[in-house]
Order: sequence, then C-alpha cells, then structure tokens
Amino acid sequence: MFSPSSLLSLSSLYVVLVLVSCFNGGHSSSSSVPTRIGKGYRLIFAEETTDGGFIGHLQVKQKNHIYGPDVPLLQLYVKHETEDRLRVHITDAEKQRWEVPYNLLPRDQPPALKQTIGRSRKNPITVSEIAGSELIFSYTADPFSFAVKRKSNGQILFNSSSYGSDSFGEMVFKDQYLEISTQLPKDASLYGLGENTQPHGIKLYPNDPYTLYTTDVSAINLNTDLYGSHPVYMDLRNVGGEPYAHAVLLLNSNGMDVFYRGNSLTYKVIGGVFDFYFFSGPTPLGVVDQYTSFIGRPAPMPYWSLGFHQCRWGYHNLSVVEDVVENYRKAQIPLDVIWNDDDHMDGHKDFTLNPVNYPRPKLLAFLDKIHSIGMKYIVIIDPGIGVNSSYGVYQRGIANDVFIKYDGEPYLAQVWPGAVNFPDFLNPKTVSWWGDEIRRFHELVPVDGLWIDMNEASNFCSGKCTIPKGKICPSGTGPGWICCLDCKNITKTRWDDPPYKINASGLQVPIGFKTIATSAVHYNGVLEYDAHSLYGFSQAIATHKALQGLEGKRPFILSRSTYVGSGRYAAHWTGDNKGTWEDLKYSITTVMNFGIFGVPMVGADICGFYPAPTEELCNRWIEVGAFYPFSRDHANYYSPRQELYQWESVTKSAQNALGMRYKLLPYLYTLNYMAHTSGAPIARPLFFSFPAYEECYGLSTQFLLGSSLMVSPVLEQGKTSVKALFPPGSWYSVFDMTQTIVSKGQYFTLDAPLNVVNVHLYQNTILPMQQGGMISKEARMTPFTLIVTFPAGASEAQAKGNLYLDNDELPEMKLGNGYSTYVDLYATVKEGSVKIWSEVQEGKFALDQGWKIEKVTVLGLGGSVDTSGLEINGSPVPNGASNVELSSVEQIHLQDDDEEGQGKKSLMVQISGLNLYVGKNFDMSMKMGTQG
Repeated sequence: MFSPSSLLSLSSLYVVLVLVSCFNGGHSSSSSVPTRIGKGYRLIFAEETTDGGFIGHLQVKQKNHIYGPDVPLLQLYVKHETEDRLRVHITDAEKQRWEVPYNLLPRDQPPALKQTIGRSRKNPITVSEIAGSELIFSYTADPFSFAVKRKSNGQILFNSSSYGSDSFGEMVFKDQYLEISTQLPKDASLYGLGENTQPHGIKLYPNDPYTLYTTDVSAINLNTDLYGSHPVYMDLRNVGGEPYAHAVLLLNSNGMDVFYRGNSLTYKVIGGVFDFYFFSGPTPLGVVDQYTSFIGRPAPMPYWSLGFHQCRWGYHNLSVVEDVVENYRKAQIPLDVIWNDDDHMDGHKDFTLNPVNYPRPKLLAFLDKIHSIGMKYIVIIDPGIGVNSSYGVYQRGIANDVFIKYDGEPYLAQVWPGAVNFPDFLNPKTVSWWGDEIRRFHELVPVDGLWIDMNEASNFCSGKCTIPKGKICPSGTGPGWICCLDCKNITKTRWDDPPYKINASGLQVPIGFKTIATSAVHYNGVLEYDAHSLYGFSQAIATHKALQGLEGKRPFILSRSTYVGSGRYAAHWTGDNKGTWEDLKYSITTVMNFGIFGVPMVGADICGFYPAPTEELCNRWIEVGAFYPFSRDHANYYSPRQELYQWESVTKSAQNALGMRYKLLPYLYTLNYMAHTSGAPIARPLFFSFPAYEECYGLSTQFLLGSSLMVSPVLEQGKTSVKALFPPGSWYSVFDMTQTIVSKGQYFTLDAPLNVVNVHLYQNTILPMQQGGMISKEARMTPFTLIVTFPAGASEAQAKGNLYLDNDELPEMKLGNGYSTYVDLYATVKEGSVKIWSEVQEGKFALDQGWKIEKVTVLGLGGSVDTSGLEINGSPVPNGASNVELSSVEQIHLQDDDEEGQGKKSLMVQISGLNLYVGKNFDMSMKMGTQG
C-alpha cells in the first residue's frame, strides 16, 4: 500500500533535516574517514568447552567514553556447529544482553555466562587455531582479533585485525555501540546486506551506504534502509579460475550501518551482541543451502500462488473487482488470484467488511463463483488496530492485554484507521489472540491467504501521541497519511536518542521517526529499540501459525517487512516502486537478492505502484514480471488503471509472456520444492550457474530461473533489441526452439520487438512443461512435454532434469505422504544413439492424477534421425503404425560477429503422440544418422 514516506516532499524533507540537526549530537555516521575508538581488547583467558567449542574472556585495554563507556569484560565463544558452519559469539561476560529471541529463530544457546572470573585461572590455552572440517578459526591475543580461513587452500575469509589497515580500528564493544571490521581482497565480489534499492546493480558498491533497520520508506529511494533487515553477505572470489563463495551473517536485530570500502567492511551496530555465522560454500548454491539450513528453509508455496495475481488499491466496490476478473477472462490473459487492498474494510479496520461497498452476501457469492473454477482471493491486513470502543477486535485486544506499551499504557500511533495500537507479537497471548481474530475473519470471509503490510512498523506520527480533543482525526478529507494526533518528540531516554546515529531513512532521522517509539516496551520488558526490525518477522510467524491452524492447508502470506528467517513463513514483494524504466531495472537486483536471503518467493509490483506507467513500459514490465517468482500487477489509489488488458499492445505481451509462464508452471513448482528442501533460489543471478565466469559477477539486467532458464529482457525505452550476455555453451530460445546460440562467453544482440521477451534454455537440461491455460488449476491437468537440450552438434553429451508434483493444499511439501511424486529425468547422446529415461519415486500420486507425457523435443542433435530406429520401453515403434510421430527440423544458429563455427549444424527432433505416464518409469531411444 502507499505509504506516507513514499513521497518526501520538500517541506517534509526540510523538517527531517531540521530534526537531524537537532538529534544528531555531532556524531556523523556517514563520515568517510574512519574514527578509531580505543585500543580494543586483550584475551586474558581461554579454554575448551565440553561441547567441543572454545571459550575465552576479553578485557578492554583502555577505556574511553566515545558513544558511552566500554563493556569491561567480554565472553568469546567459538564453535564449529556443522562441517560448513562456524559460529563466533561475543557478549558481555557479566550480564545478559539482548539477542534475537531463540524461540523466534531456533538455534543453539551459547554457554551460560561466567559470573565470576577467578584470578587463579590457568594461562590461556596456547593454540591459536581451532580447525573444523572446512573452516579454521584463528586469533591474536593482544589486541584481540580473529580470522576465519579455508582449510583447503588457506584463503582468508574474514580478518578483524586492524594491523596494516588504514580504513578501520580495533573492535569496540559498548552498550549502544559495537564496531568490528574485516579486511577484504580487492577482487572479492560481495552481495546482500539488504533490503535496499541498489542503483549500481547486485554487486555491493564501495562507499554506498548500507543501513539495516526496517523502515517504511518507499523503494524509489535509492541506497536507503527499506522494509527488511538482512545482515548477511555472500563473498565470491575467483582464484586462478577457481570460484569460491562463502557467506557471513551477523545475527543482530539492532540498527546498524555497514561500511564497505572495497578493501574492508565495517559494522557499526547500536546494541545487542556480535553473533557471527560463517558458511563455507564453496559454491553460491552451497552457501544458500547452508544458510537456509540454519535460518529455516523457504516456505512451501501452493501451486496457485505461482499463477498471475492482480491487485489495486482503489477497487472501490465489489462490482469493480468482478469486472476486473471478467475483463481478464475476455482478454484471454491468465489470472489465478484477485486481491483487495484496504477497500473491502469498514473504515480501514482490520478483519472487517465495508457493508455498503463489499456486502457480505454478495462477496460470498463472488467467492463461490471464483473458487469453483480454482481462482483465489487475498486481502490485506495492517498491524495497527484501530482504537475504537465499538470495534470487537480492539476490545478483545485490550481485554487480552496484547499491545506494545509506553509508560504502562498501549502505545498510541496513527495509521489508516486513525489512532491505533500495535499488537506485540513477542507476547504468546498476542499470538493466540491474533490467531483467533484470523479465525473469526475467515468465518466471515473465506480468504485464501493474507497480505501483511505496513509492518516495519509504519506510523504516520512520531513520538508520544494522544488523541486530540474536539477534532476528528483523521478528518476524512485530504491524504490519510498526515499525522493528526497530538504528539511530542521523545528524547528523554538513551533509547530514543542513542549516542551513535545510524543513517536511518538515508537522512539520519531519529530512529523512532514514523515508527514505534524505541523506548516503548514489549512482553517481558523487551525494548522496541532492540526488537524493532523483528516486528514483521514475528507477525509473519503468528500469521502462519493461525492460517495453518484454520483448515490444515498450506498457508500463503505476503509480507512487506522481513528479517533473517522470514522466508520460512512468507513471500515478499519489493514495496512501493515507481512506474519508471529505472525501477523496472532495479527490481531484478532486489528479486535476486531475496533469493540469497532465503526468501525465494519474491516479485515487484508489475508496471510500477505509482504514479503511472507508459504503455511501452507496461509491455516491457510484464515481460519481466511474468518471470518473477511472485508475479503480481499492483497499483496505487491515485494512479490511472493499469490492469494488463487496459492496452491492446500490453494484452498481447501479457498473453505471450504469461502464456509461457503457465507452460512453465511445473518447472516453477519444482523449483519451489527445491527451494523448500535446499534453499536454492527460484530466480537467481547468472553466477550461481557460472561461478567461474567472472563476466557475469555484476550482471543485473538478466537472471536465471533455476539453473538453466535465462531471461534477457528489454529494460530501456524505445529499444527493439537487447544486448545479452551468454555464458559459454549452447542456448535455445523457448519461444522458438529452432533458434540456437552457441556462445564462447560473449554478448549477442537479440531482436526484441515490443511483444517479445527473450528466454533461453541452457544445454544439458531436461525441462518439463505443460500446455498452459487461463488458470493454474486447468493448466496443471494438461499433457506434459519434455524439452531435452544437448550442446549443439555434440556427438556425446548428457542432460538432466526433475519434476515434483503433489497435493499443494497439504501444509508440508515432502515425499512419503502418499500425495506426492518425484521424477528424475535423464538423457544421453552417445555412439549415434539418443536415450531418454525417467526414474520415478512414489509414482502413485501422479498415476492417480492421470498425468501423461505427450511429447519429447530434443534440441542440439548433430546429423539426421533414423525414423525406423525408435524404441519406447524396450519395444520398437513401427514407422507409421501408431500415433507416435517423429519429425526433425534444422536449427538456426545466431553467430557473433567473428562467425567462428559457422559450419556447425544441429537438429531439433520432436517425438509426439506419446502416451507415457509421468508416474511410471519410461525409457526411449532413437538412432541418429550420419552428420549432414
């Protein structure tokens, strides 16, 4: 939904800057010259722990009061938790500090703090290295620093020593200011540290600001802390042609600035502890597997969620929604899910229906109608609960004491309904109350998923507010995001005005600006100051639990605010973007980043959220958006209508691009399964499949779906061709499989008229497809085609693919429950013979559904086909004596300018009229003639 901070007007910018000068206290967080604070710590004691870890005590060397007093004694705990994961945990040795709650993100607890440190302790253990199977931890005692390196080749992955560095000093650990750095080689490519809109593409860019603190600032703001906080980065290095990737997570929910200077990276954090996790990789895919194994595997998504979604803030009544669904049908554009922003609500209040514009009997009749064909319906809920004594949700919330407190009273804020209180999702009672409200609402309206928005949390006011006497707030006229409560700034505590100012909102605004006051209190005395960035994450967990408890179905939740581990419960969209060519381009980087963050179900508002896309931009955006993992057109209340059928040319582009998406649904759903079992991103950068090919390390204008389907869209106005990078190998156009590109690793210029998007399939792949349709339920039951790709003209090669099918309503996505089937697909070309076969696990489910393979298309074959030599399941297929037909066509090779390999030929061979059950093993073979 549109947010107040989406458009910072000049007047409000002036107010912000005035606030900054008042609150900044003279310490700038964005200084390019590093401040060296103190002399660091020395290791005074160390021993092995009973669990195979290492524990030590660090004593501050020289106290100072920059950003507050030092914590005098620290506890260091180091543990190789798995073969490929190392933990380094540093906290106050004498008292408990805030950490990400262990019940929200389950993990091992470090050893209990030593309350007294005896003077007679033995000397520090003499080893300075602790080796695991993949990673080695080493330290220097005075001043204390540590390094993490690879066992296999000695490569240093992290080194906090400031020796020889002019860009950072020693480790600092104060109550409200923690600082630690690492040296980096110049050639390391870094990715992650989000959420932000990165104008320079997916690779982190030296000296760009990276601030992590969940904020309702529109995604149109570049290099700004946005809705999510993901303090993790992946580091990819090419050493003598060998690629090595690893990742570093600092598990800390407090606000932080991260300074990347090219040869170093510095964390400046305003609370909590240092809790580092190192993941050894060494492949990008391996890194994400290890990372999601720790933070939680991505949620299984229902099949229909991979269809196309339509939403708009401003569907004023139910008849408009009905018209939208009907117009998609008439335009023959696929549509699975229709959404309501807050238009369905009574006075913007959660879990209500507007009795005039969305009368319940008519809405239920509409839902019966769309549900009967397999369509779904999703609505928004914001966390702010309207303060209204006649509103049952609020009454029950007060009765159950579920709200965040300030001075012992529910903290008062303002969002769309006016005055609101915010539920405290860290409180178990709140989780139960929230689940009950969702159950009650589902009885009122049987929605198919929930959209949790504004959960950074967003507040239209700042400070301590009261409801004004003698005026209506909001008045109902003018924009709804103007603060109309009576509010006072809160600066009396060190939580509201911390000594170090992170670069919040890109403007160093006070950290309580337009959100919950940071001195507000959660359950068990937890401060908003510490828990702020976990708000959307904790709401997603509570919402997931509620939806799963309703009908035992697989939940679908879309959340704007995310944290480490959110992907286990929710999908994400990139928030309030703009209908511009730049925003279209930025969306690809953000989508790829969230795959690395373990939130693979992600997309951007297609055509832009506001103010208005051009027709040409909307054409190009659906050609990208049709291949986002989460594909939704969404527009703002104040924008003109932009459903895909509004323009004839966009209708054509949508039919083309979404038509292909719906054919690819079995592939996308299998990728969802792979994401759920191994963390593998659905949409990913090219370096995931080509980590040794450095040319693609910074590539942010193309992306892969899975390991081998590449999307190369037009991202510039007026262009009818696109210059696309093709890593080495053979690539086949999925829209015209006779079109082949054989690349040595180079750019090709591709034709891309207005209604065309270039999508290519890499060699050595078997891609399962179906025939598509207007809705995923219908597309799902059509016959299968397998596309087999070999390197063009190869006389010996192999290809692989897989297919996962299940009852997508079941909460779990796994084999072994009787409602799923998994198929491995294989093909070889060797000694003049092509073989294609399958190995099925648990075929019963697929057999019960009656799914069949009707056609196999083989690309890249050299020579001709011997039509008399086809065998299926060991039996020859007589020529012309069955429905099976075998045909071939020569492929067209698009050559680069130097025309090398001009004479190369390859064939596309199709075997159609097949009748092979997906749920049964099959094998087929055919003989090749001599090279033509």
